[in-house]
Amino acid sequence: MRDYTNFYIDGAWVAPLQARPMAVINPATEHAVGTISIGSAADADRAVLAARKAFAAQSVMPVAQRQELLQSVIAVYKRRMDDVALAVSQEMGAPLEKLAKRAQAPSGLGHFIVASKVLAEFEFERQQKTTRIVREPVGVCALITPWNWPMNQMTCKIAPALATGCTMVLKPSELAPLSAYILAEILHEAGVPAGVFNLVNGDGPGVGAALSCHPEVDMVSFTGSTRAGVLISKAAAETVKKVALELGGKSANIITDDADLAAAVKHGVMSMMTNTGQSCNAPSRMLVPAAKLAEAEALAAATVAKIKVGDPENAETTMGPLANEAQFGRVQKMIQRGIDEGAKVVAGGVGKPAGLEAGYFAQPTIFSNVNNQMDIARQEIFGPVLCMIPYAGIDEAVAIANDTPYGLSGYVYAATPDAARVIAARLRTGNVHLNGAGGDNFAPFGGYKQSGLGREWGALGFEEFLETKAVFSVS
Repeated sequence: MRDYTNFYIDGAWVAPLQARPMAVINPATEHAVGTISIGSAADADRAVLAARKAFAAQSVMPVAQRQELLQSVIAVYKRRMDDVALAVSQEMGAPLEKLAKRAQAPSGLGHFIVASKVLAEFEFERQQKTTRIVREPVGVCALITPWNWPMNQMTCKIAPALATGCTMVLKPSELAPLSAYILAEILHEAGVPAGVFNLVNGDGPGVGAALSCHPEVDMVSFTGSTRAGVLISKAAAETVKKVALELGGKSANIITDDADLAAAVKHGVMSMMTNTGQSCNAPSRMLVPAAKLAEAEALAAATVAKIKVGDPENAETTMGPLANEAQFGRVQKMIQRGIDEGAKVVAGGVGKPAGLEAGYFAQPTIFSNVNNQMDIARQEIFGPVLCMIPYAGIDEAVAIANDTPYGLSGYVYAATPDAARVIAARLRTGNVHLNGAGGDNFAPFGGYKQSGLGREWGALGFEEFLETKAVFSVS
């Protein structure tokens, strides 16, 4: 049992001002694996003031010294990789061998490596005739992160904040907080100066709201639901803070008539089911030519049949549980909603997979004959649920893909990359994956419409943590 009841403030582990312990539940067993404390606005205030005090020195730290700091973090992180992976698996259910060790934990290291490489070439000052354009750290940053990809979402904010000279207060999800403690230990061991990084656990109404409206916080970076993002924006507006939001998605995956259908369907299904469907950019709407829908259904069902749902610590497991009880309940409700709406169940359905009594396990579920006005096609389910939608022509497919309040990601599978690019240009999304291509940590990540504001990752990710100053001279 992990005892993580203290907070990390001003370079030290300190007790909360008021004891409010909360058990951390392993979603695979429904048993407690640790204890944290739920903080208050007063705890958040202590952390913000520590970050404000540290900002004076951190903001003028030379680039070379910031680079050394990032390299130190990278070295310590590599040594703690297995610890990170185990914590992520225990707190949110990622299969240990096939996901936590291969993707969840390495994603955190990747963002520090990218930040270091971007920092080496980033132009903080440039001359424009007699004017000097200067990029300066934005100040004290509140970082509020989710439970689905905990290390990825924490480090894609922390790494550029460190690189640009900001100070910060992290509020990780109270439902998946274990990896955040290990990350705090990594940063401490790496020599991050006191007050530059601070960690306070808590819920949204308590700590999250306090950070969002705090007068000494200059910028809020939030990843989570669109609903919560709206609340954070409203809270931040009172003090006119900079706000970066990475929110929900309902990404379409257009498979063209001339694509390799077997390859496209298999890739689309497996991409959807990765991380138990709990990814904001998951390809949750598969758009298939109507004449090939029956064939695509058979391919999808065969692919799902190969998924091994079960104990995350079993090396053969490819899909673990949903991350928490509330999410399990939501996913079950949405699967039933799809049935009630008349969608065809190709695979899965309501209830747990056979033989799994304990844990928040859901059946990987595929609906077909879905139309884009059904709730299951419009709401972000955030679970292993795929909607197959038939279309008559590519113009209709593009219209369906864009008919959503979201715009985070898109997917196109066509006969050639050039054909896929033509379709990608018509999609109103921040990212588009062509013919099975993965992501790129050096490329910007973020969305259009209600999927968010701003961009993370790579050089554009630095921009969120910087202000721009023009210095005028007579000669």
